[in-house]
Amino acid sequence: MKNSLFLYRSYCYGLVAALIIGTSIFIYNGNTKATSEISWLDVFSEGGMVLLATFWLILLLRSRPAGRVTQLLALGLCGIVFSWSMDFLDEFLRLPSTLFWRHWLESLPIPASLLFLSIGIYHWHQEEMAISAQMVKRERYFREHRFFDKLIPVGSAAYLREQLKLSLSEAKKEQQALALIAIDINDFSAINRIHGSEEGDHILQLLCQLLLINLRDDDLICRLAGDRFVVILSNTDEHEANETSRDLQRAVANFTYRNKQTNQRITLSASVAVTMAQTDDSDSLIKRLNLNLANVKQLIQHAV
Repeated sequence: MKNSLFLYRSYCYGLVAALIIGTSIFIYNGNTKATSEISWLDVFSEGGMVLLATFWLILLLRSRPAGRVTQLLALGLCGIVFSWSMDFLDEFLRLPSTLFWRHWLESLPIPASLLFLSIGIYHWHQEEMAISAQMVKRERYFREHRFFDKLIPVGSAAYLREQLKLSLSEAKKEQQALALIAIDINDFSAINRIHGSEEGDHILQLLCQLLLINLRDDDLICRLAGDRFVVILSNTDEHEANETSRDLQRAVANFTYRNKQTNQRITLSASVAVTMAQTDDSDSLIKRLNLNLANVKQLIQHAV
């Protein structure tokens, strides 16, 4: 907010200073035209153009946040306001024809202003494309909300299978690696048994938020069943997937929760397995992922 206000004032003060300087130059070197020499049609049309350009500039500075795009557009509009203002003054003042620079103040800022505007509009277009892509994701969420888990804000098992089909097809088309991570909370049934299912549901909700924090925006996490989650990592090789899995495992291990009723400290751990997509379909890939996870859990049990 402060940056936007500073930008707004800077361009307004700069434009006013430039207009004062330009007007002073015109008045110092020119002579006032007689009323009969003034073309009032040009006065109204050119004055209206100045007012419109000034209105555009004010709307731009008041509606957009400070940034490169806003600065480029504002520079372009400031140049146009200045140039059109000098052209407007020309209707009331006559400058000697010997002044070789007399058209500079009217015409020279226009090409530079249009260049700034063109660059700004291009980057504005790129910005809008990125925002549209985000809106598509949000629209997709609301459109497909029935596929999301009723308890926690992640996709259900049905949604996982549907999105996995799309991800496998996209990975094959783009020839990119696709990784899956299975996360299973160890001995979570004991929490439900000791502390109750309501407490267990609340812990699952908190865990879901914790896992989301440790994932990229493009990663998709779904609840496969009970306390088991699956993450789809697009365009991710095995090394990156293993790093992410370790981050998730550490996040769960560092999670501490206190029972609302007894204030008893509850700690958790998770078994994590990484599976790379090969020539699988969605069902066979999930089966292989579950098998890998079962092997991991078995190794943990033997180690204990």
